[in-house]
Amino acid sequence: MPETRAVGQRVKRIDAPRRLTGLERFTGDLRVPGMLVARPVTSPYAHARIRKIDVGAALQVLGVARVITATDLPLWRDPATAPAKSPLASGEAVYAGQFVALVLAETDAAAQDGVAAVEVDYEPLPVVATLDAALDPNSPHIREVQQAGNDEEAAMHNADAATQELEDEPPLAPNVSTSVHFARGDIDAGFAAADAVVELTVESKTVHQGYLEPQVCLVDITPLGDLTVYTSTQAAFYCRARVAETVGLPPQRVNVVPMPVGGGFGGKFVLIEPLVAAVARAVERPVLLHYSRMDDFLAGNPAPDCRISVKLGATKSGDITALASNLVFNTGASAGAPLQIAAMLHGGYYRFPNLEIRGHEVFTNKPGAGAYRAPGAQQATFAIESAVDELARQLDLDPLEFRLHNCAVEGDLRPNGGAWPRIGLKECLEALREHPAWRERESARANGRGVGIAVGGWPGGIEPATAVCRLDSNGELTVVLGSVDLTGTNTAFAQIAAETFDMPSGHIAVTTAPTDAAPFAGGTGGSKITYTVGKAVQRAAEDALRQILAVASEALEASVDDLEMVDGAVRVRGVPGASISLKDIANRTMGFAAKNEPIYGTGSTAIQESAPGFAVHLVEVEVDEVTGVTRPVRYVAVQDVGFAINPAEVEAQIHGGVVQGLGWALYEGMEYDSEGQLLTATLMDYALPRADMAPPIETVLVEVHSEHGAYGAKGIGEPPAIPGAAAVANAIRDAVGVRMTALPMKPEAVAAALRDGSTAAAD
Repeated sequence: MPETRAVGQRVKRIDAPRRLTGLERFTGDLRVPGMLVARPVTSPYAHARIRKIDVGAALQVLGVARVITATDLPLWRDPATAPAKSPLASGEAVYAGQFVALVLAETDAAAQDGVAAVEVDYEPLPVVATLDAALDPNSPHIREVQQAGNDEEAAMHNADAATQELEDEPPLAPNVSTSVHFARGDIDAGFAAADAVVELTVESKTVHQGYLEPQVCLVDITPLGDLTVYTSTQAAFYCRARVAETVGLPPQRVNVVPMPVGGGFGGKFVLIEPLVAAVARAVERPVLLHYSRMDDFLAGNPAPDCRISVKLGATKSGDITALASNLVFNTGASAGAPLQIAAMLHGGYYRFPNLEIRGHEVFTNKPGAGAYRAPGAQQATFAIESAVDELARQLDLDPLEFRLHNCAVEGDLRPNGGAWPRIGLKECLEALREHPAWRERESARANGRGVGIAVGGWPGGIEPATAVCRLDSNGELTVVLGSVDLTGTNTAFAQIAAETFDMPSGHIAVTTAPTDAAPFAGGTGGSKITYTVGKAVQRAAEDALRQILAVASEALEASVDDLEMVDGAVRVRGVPGASISLKDIANRTMGFAAKNEPIYGTGSTAIQESAPGFAVHLVEVEVDEVTGVTRPVRYVAVQDVGFAINPAEVEAQIHGGVVQGLGWALYEGMEYDSEGQLLTATLMDYALPRADMAPPIETVLVEVHSEHGAYGAKGIGEPPAIPGAAAVANAIRDAVGVRMTALPMKPEAVAAALRDGSTAAAD
């Protein structure tokens, strides 16, 4: 890379002042004239037929305006046509906490009083609450009226993520929704050639995204009957499409205003927006639905629980010979879980000459599964990296060198037969090999600590994008986007544009516009926004610069080839006195007497090749052999970031991902009883990692440039959240000799494994 002025520099996030001072306005802060507040009446049963809903008493509550049920909404009247993952039940509740009615009132207090007055007559139905029950051919279906699935959100994270029914799959249990099957080589011959074989079955519980701001949406109605949707969403245009099809309006009559998002992590693509829009249309008034924390636990879209069985073989010389795995993901009450992407990653980190991976998604009477930062990758990685680590131990091989010997590189095949493009897994492993934390591992062990490593990767998403770069009347430049800024991407885009204009990024304004005015961009997820939108921003800035130079050429009477942009002005090379400012150019392109066209640069992308990102993590832990408490004391995260547009923000993303990985590993899991009742429905019961639970985190940035990203950048959001659980499990194995196979690895489970002296701990 040549020397740069704006990109590659540490820059503070442009939205930081408003957020840090509390001036930022979120969706829940908004109030519009005539607005009604919605509160849900929820099902106490995980599965029940709704016989009757008596709303008479609720309508007598002062301030209550309406009580809406499925019969009041056209799409919801027929349970078969109700939108997928809708939190509102239509004739049948299919998980505990599902909405059966919405009370609309002038105030939140009145709405809550109205909820208490609604009476519902239920007929309890059989409950399917576990993976085993869902796989049982004799179990009843989780719902009486089946609904179609929706793979759009999975596809927005990665183009290969959508699952499909296999044509050659024999009929399975009624609650199996989708299947995958990847195979190559000769599995039996591969295991016969192995000198050691490891077999493990791992499990992971349902995990909530843990965002600070619960689900929230406000839908306003214009005097002409159009809808304005204010929402905490990761995907404005996808949200517009879903709302429009739900309420029967053309997309042009639905304007989505993407509000600042108080955390999303994959859980805020679209969930409640179509419902709120339908309710607003039904009552012809603005409606605000703001989940409580318990609503979010009960009726959100958390990451699914799963079970993965692995059989892995290798020779004494360290060559992996075969992998056979079976994955089962719990999709909850609505089809659509990250099975395919999990299977692709599970069998994609290493070269497997002989491979067979089967997988199924199953229905249960739980909330529909959603995405959570690298959906499916944490669980798939926990399984394969636990097996790889255990196999290296059996063969008495260095676990890092074993991985290096077998790791995938450019051109190696993934399970679906597609080849990896250029990836940085090998470079990350090599960087960790040189890190003091790895070189000093024997010293850590001498102090009673364990050291574990794990790799994790993400294929990266792709989706078309457009950006606009305009010159405003004051001589400042504004970039207009349709992408939602979750993680500081707008700051990176300001840097990309500033690099084109050879000026500090603080002189570039970046705005995320409502869908009525925004250029198209895909959903913010799948580690694709910097990769896809960033290149569009670069092209828009270059287009604007060409227009600026054309105007300057006329004004300065010089060839465009002789002009350069320096510090916000265009000047003739070698003639410092001959220059024109951007303000003067703005005057020449705007106003009644202006002779030149306004400066309005556009740039678009439709990148067809993803830019995978890989990470390798090391964690050093202390384990109390009496209580089972595991304490991470040192953490090193090595990651291929392509090119770090803003190293400070890249490191912050890695820090956040590491802490979320520790949550998967040690603390987080939604507990359900045999009747499908959630036992961890508040933050008093569901443990999120706090700042004092995180060890010092060292980051190592490896830059394997992408071919298509701006300045070689690639998405970096997913990889840091992936290896953590596996790394911690491997560190526990290194410290105390037990192989933990269930997430989270809580103290009681570790202590039980130590008491049993086993190499596999039960939940």
